[in-house]
Amino acid sequence: MPTVRSLVSTGIERLSLGPHPDRARLDVETLLLHVLGQNKAWLLAHLDDEFHEDQAKRFIELVERRYQGEPIQYITGQTEFYGLPFHVTPDVLIPRPETEHLVAKAVELAPLFQAPRIVDVGTGSGGIAIAVAHEWPSAVLTAIDVSPIALDLARRNAERIGLADRIRFLESDLLAAVANERFEMVVSNPPYVPSRDRESLSVEVSEHEPALALFAGEDGLHIYRRLIPAAFAVLLPGGFLLMEIGYGQSEAVAELSRNAGFDRIEFAPDLQNIPRVVSAQRP
Repeated sequence: MPTVRSLVSTGIERLSLGPHPDRARLDVETLLLHVLGQNKAWLLAHLDDEFHEDQAKRFIELVERRYQGEPIQYITGQTEFYGLPFHVTPDVLIPRPETEHLVAKAVELAPLFQAPRIVDVGTGSGGIAIAVAHEWPSAVLTAIDVSPIALDLARRNAERIGLADRIRFLESDLLAAVANERFEMVVSNPPYVPSRDRESLSVEVSEHEPALALFAGEDGLHIYRRLIPAAFAVLLPGGFLLMEIGYGQSEAVAELSRNAGFDRIEFAPDLQNIPRVVSAQRP
C-alpha cells in the first residue's frame, strides 16, 4: 500500500501541472488531511505510515477534482471566515478575505447604537451575519437571501457556531420581506461582477461558483441600483448602509448613494489599497 509520503508526492506532481502550481503542496496537504480527518501536526509525524487503499483512492479522486479547477473549499465542504468555521457548497459564494473588511466596518459602527438591528442582504453561507453576531452580542441580526438552499445552509452554519437564536433567516428578493421594518444598519456583499467580465475570471469562479451571486448586469451595478434606494427606505435616520464593491465601482456607487439621499459616503480599502467597502449614512 502507498505511504502518506508517496501520496503527497503524487498529489503535488499532479497539481503542479494544474491552474495553481504555487498552491500544489498546500492543496495536497489540505485534501489529504480532509480524507484522513487529521491535522497538520499528525501529518508531519506520520509521513511513512501506510495509506488504506480506499482512502488512497478517495484522495486521488479529490486531487483530480482540484486539478480540474474545482475550488478546494467546495471539495472539502468547509472554509474559514473571520476566524469562524463555515460549511460551503456550490450553492453559495465562497466567503473571501476581502469581505472581512465589510464585517470589520459593521463591528466598528455597531457601538454607535445600543442594540443595533442589522440586516444582511444576500447572506449566502451566512458569513457576514454570523460574524457580526459573534463579534457584537447586542446586535439583532436578520439574514436575507433569495435562495432557500442558501438560507438553509446559513441557518445550519449559525447552529454549528451556536448563534442560530440570534439571527432571523428570511427568504426575500433584496429587502422586500422587511420593507415595513426599520434598521440601524443594512450590510451586503451583493453580486457586482459585470457580465462582460465572465471570460476573464478564473476557472474556479466562472465554472464553479453560483452565477446568481456573482454577476450583476453588463456594468455590475444592477443590484446596487435596486438595493441602495431600498436600503434608504428601511434605515432609520442616522443608520448606515455598508456594501462590498468591485474594482473601479466607487464613483458610480457614490453617485447612486447620493442620488438616493445618503450622505457621509466613505470608502475603506482592502489590503491591495483598492476601495472595497462603502459606507453611507441616512441623514
